[in-house]
Order: sequence, then structure tokens, then C-alpha cells
Amino acid sequence: MKKYPLLTLLFALMAFSAIAKPTGTYKIVVEGFDWGAGVNKVILALNDTTSKVNAADYTVYASRKLSTGPIADQDTKREIVTAYVSDENGARVRTGKNITLVLSVGPQLPISSPFQYLRSKGNVWVDYSLTIVQPKTGQIWDTSTGKIMPLIDQFDLTGKYVFNEKLTMSYATFTPKVKKDKAPLIIWLHGGGEGGTDPTVPLLGNKAANYAAEGIQSIFEGAYVLSPQCPGAWMHNTQGVGTQGKDNDIYNEGLMALIKDYVKANPGIDPSRIYVGGCSNGGYMALKLIFLNPDYFAAGFISALAYKSEYIPDSDIQKIKNVPIWFVHSKDDRTTIPDITVVPVFDRLRKAGAKNVHFTYYDHVNDITNFYGGKGFEYNGHWSWVYLHENLPRTDLDGSPVRVNGKPVTIMEWMAAQKIGK
Repeated sequence: MKKYPLLTLLFALMAFSAIAKPTGTYKIVVEGFDWGAGVNKVILALNDTTSKVNAADYTVYASRKLSTGPIADQDTKREIVTAYVSDENGARVRTGKNITLVLSVGPQLPISSPFQYLRSKGNVWVDYSLTIVQPKTGQIWDTSTGKIMPLIDQFDLTGKYVFNEKLTMSYATFTPKVKKDKAPLIIWLHGGGEGGTDPTVPLLGNKAANYAAEGIQSIFEGAYVLSPQCPGAWMHNTQGVGTQGKDNDIYNEGLMALIKDYVKANPGIDPSRIYVGGCSNGGYMALKLIFLNPDYFAAGFISALAYKSEYIPDSDIQKIKNVPIWFVHSKDDRTTIPDITVVPVFDRLRKAGAKNVHFTYYDHVNDITNFYGGKGFEYNGHWSWVYLHENLPRTDLDGSPVRVNGKPVTIMEWMAAQKIGK
């Protein structure tokens, strides 16, 4: 891909400005992907209606900034995949006063991301701006009127929970559109890179919002989704240092109070079908909550477990041996090393007599879309949640299919069948 340094961009815009018509407005579309958030569309407002559009007639430049200044991205030009006439929300129409440009996104295109990962804060939103030019007419669109987040916008993002007047947690919730008298609750606990006070970050930092998507919702015939956000990291102890189970963390009590408060406030939730899961830091916390409340959760689903087995007493293993749990991990995970986390934990549960505990163990975390190379493209081995969010795990440690009533199932199909007292 060609490089377009800032100076080149400025010269190009100066050339267009001499003949440009009044500037136009645009909206960006942000969605979650296996590798994180991406700006995958831009919707342009037109002065007149149109029934046709040619993607080759447009050029899109992007700028990403933090409060400290611009981010030094190598590429500023966005590749346009296709274009179509749309309404103001990006829905395809035959004739309209908007056009939507579909933009290339990917794990190796940082310019496509509205997030920046900072070591001290994790994933944070950036000031993401676009300049779209139509060279033939001189038209420029450079004024943003906001963003659309198709799945995220279905969540209530306003949740705040205060515990003991000291701890405040933000959270996002999804209420199923179609449900029976009582519907299950899926709780997702994010990893260490998604803490803070903006619940969109845990939903977009990886594809966690997918639990509200139609594919998974249909399996449960409608399910509530609760996505709490830790102000820091779930494994922090009283000194603010990460613990993998050696010390008690400072969040589990407040988090459990939040969950119970949410369940109490939503009588449509089936208390016998509450499921808790998470990845990495969140995987630690999911297991911690199960240890502390073994009779509360109908099942656990845990990816990239960060809880070290050496810090788990045999008494805790005995307490949860009858709780259905499905672990997902990759052998090449160098962040939560499986041989000191999930492998011995799973082994100890099985030896304790656990009958409904499963473990899908991948060699690597590959591109599951085939857009970026399929099995020839490997993500960081820590990212085993890529498989989890897409409901792909279906085998146990020995490679045999996990079954419910004799039928092979995926992890979400298995989870939907779990119920306290069944």
C-alpha cells in the first residue's frame, strides 16, 4: 500500500480547496471484529438525491489523534472496498440523499481502528476524523455528525453501580427483543485492556458484543446480556498490583453485588440460568465468582484463564466440581501460560469427579474469516476469545465432540442447556 504522509495530504487538500464546493458532513460506522474495533464505513450526506455511485470517484483520508497529539500512523489513506446509495444510517436504498463508502479494515491496518492501546490505560477511543474528496467535482466532506455502532447501539450504555460509596463500576446491558416469560442472563467480564469508565470499550475491544447478535440470541431464544466494566483490572489487589489468585482482588464483592442488583431489577431474568464468562483478567474473575458463589451460576465459559492453579486450594476445587464450566485456551498463549493456569485447573476438576467440565484447546489462534489468510494467519496466542465470541468451540480436550443428550453441540448450545436444579 502506498504511503501518504501528512505533507502530501495537505498539498492535495490545498489543491482541491481552490475549486471545492461547500464542505459536506459525514458519519462513521464502528463495529467490533475478531481483532478489535474498526471504522468500516463512512456515510456521506448529499445535497441532492442520487441513484448511482462509483467508489472510484472518491478518496478517503483518515486522521487519528489523542489528547497528546496525532498518532504517527504510516498510512493516512483508507482503501474503499465498494460504495452504494443509502439512507442516513447506511441502509442500502435505490434512490437517496446519502452514499455509503465501505472501507477496508483489518488487524494489520491500525489506521482503520478508532482505538489506541496504551500500556497505562489499555484501549482508549481516539479522535478519529476523515476527509473525503471527490476530485471530479471538488466536493469535500470533512465535518463529522457522529458515529453509528450497529450492535453497540442496541445496548443501554448508561449503567453505573456504586458499592460501599467507594467503588463505581460502569456497565452495559442488553434486553432481548424476543423472550419467554423468563430469559437467561449472560454475563461477560472483559480482559485487562478494557478497563475504565466507558462500557463501549469492553464491547468493542474484542467481539464481546456478539452475545447480543442474532446468531447467539437465537440459541437462547432471547437472553439478557450484562457487561460490567472494571475501573482498573479485575485482578488488582489492595496495592493496585495484579494478582493471579495469590491475593484477594478488590473487585469481586462489588461485582457480585452489581450482578445481584441487576437480576433483582429485572424480574424477567431466569435465576436458574445465569451464566458468567470472561477472558484473561475476566476469566480470572469469572472463576473467582464461581468459587465464591458455586450455587448461583448455572455455568461458566472462560477463555485465556489468568487464575494460577497453584493459588487454588483443593477445597475450592471441591466446591465447584459440580458447576458446568467450559474452558477455551490456546497452547501458544504466553500471557496466561496454560501449563500453570487452565491445564492443571481442568485436570484437578476432572480428578475431583467433575462430569460437566470441558476444555477446548487450540494449537494457535488463527484468522477464522479467511479475509487475512485463514490458517496461514496467526493472532497473538492469548486471543483465544476469538473462537469463543463466534461460538466455535465444540470439542473436548481429547478432540471428541461435546454432547448434550447425545447430540454434538457448540459452546453456546451447551451453555443454553445448563440450568440449576436440572
